[in-house]
Amino acid sequence: MKTALPAPRPLDALELPAGLDGRHGTNRAHGRTQVAATDDLSAMRAWLARFTSTKTTFDNYRKEAERLLLWAVLQRGKPLSSLTHEDLLVYQQFLADPQPGARWTASGGRKHPRSDPRWRPFYGPLAPASQRQAMVILNVMFAWLVQAGYLAGNPLSLSRQRARRGQPRIVRYLSPELWLEVKSWIQSMPQETAREREHHARVRWLFTLLYLGGLRITEVGTNTMGRFFRRGDESGQDRWWLEVLGKGDRERLVPATAEMMTELGTYRRTRGLPTLPSPGEATPLVLPIGQSRRPLTRAALHRIVKDVFSGAAQALRARGEDQAHRADRLEQASAHWLRHSAGSHMADQQVDLRLVRDNLGHASLTTTSQYLHVDDDRRHRETGEKHRIDW
Repeated sequence: MKTALPAPRPLDALELPAGLDGRHGTNRAHGRTQVAATDDLSAMRAWLARFTSTKTTFDNYRKEAERLLLWAVLQRGKPLSSLTHEDLLVYQQFLADPQPGARWTASGGRKHPRSDPRWRPFYGPLAPASQRQAMVILNVMFAWLVQAGYLAGNPLSLSRQRARRGQPRIVRYLSPELWLEVKSWIQSMPQETAREREHHARVRWLFTLLYLGGLRITEVGTNTMGRFFRRGDESGQDRWWLEVLGKGDRERLVPATAEMMTELGTYRRTRGLPTLPSPGEATPLVLPIGQSRRPLTRAALHRIVKDVFSGAAQALRARGEDQAHRADRLEQASAHWLRHSAGSHMADQQVDLRLVRDNLGHASLTTTSQYLHVDDDRRHRETGEKHRIDW
């Protein structure tokens, strides 16, 4: 008999009823465990505790674990530690269309705070790539729970293992022509009032960081202006750098070019700050409108970028139906597209791939080589020109 909870609740506010908490799950191991957890929720929290120092990873892992646990209890009426391989196959199908929608999907696809009664685990159906990513994360969780001695086996270990394929070319980036449309839109933004001028300056500086620096959106939100520093090169010339604490707590040095420093100085002056930052200065890289000096959240930064892309797309549509395809592409774009655009445009300009790798903080050249669009374009053009059938 299924025991139903009234509505999904976030992990931090979830209390599982007896019989569904996993204390007697059919997949529980019965030997010595390496964790103190005696129920599924405690075991899941023990796994998540390993990632608390990296917010983005923690948020993504918690989201997928939370979704599965709630689905197991609400939809299947069984503890997480009783899920079988067949259950997980059904769950994969569920991710493509979480139903019933009123229970699982936030109204209008809006992201409500976790404390809000309107909060839901999903914002809509997951794309195939997101479905795969969810199952990869869950496989990591199950494998750890088995290693910790909490579960007897990993129900995902029976899934068909696909041969590892080479990385495809990056496709989520803006061509130089489309990037020019975005810059033109930013320059045309209204600047009649003090607030509009401040917003325009912020947008221009944010897009400078994302494009010239190739920064991730989370890196913009978590780093400060005090991380800019200058040092002399071998010729004695001072050069500015930005030390970025990035993904996986890895640090990298991003060249703060003359262009970037000019834009930084302009932005700082609009906020009443000295042109150049001081060492260790705690000012966030991008500031809220007004007097606040608190860093913007990832969601707030993301919204600023999406609004710019949306505005530029609307401007394209106003020029005629022949611009619809380009406008559609802009509306799909996100902040990460600017990072991909930075890598692609550097590669197109024949910047040494080793330098592109270090600028973007890639672990290997294999990742960076995905930006070599020029090689693909040349291959296509020369094949068409030189390999013909000529009926």
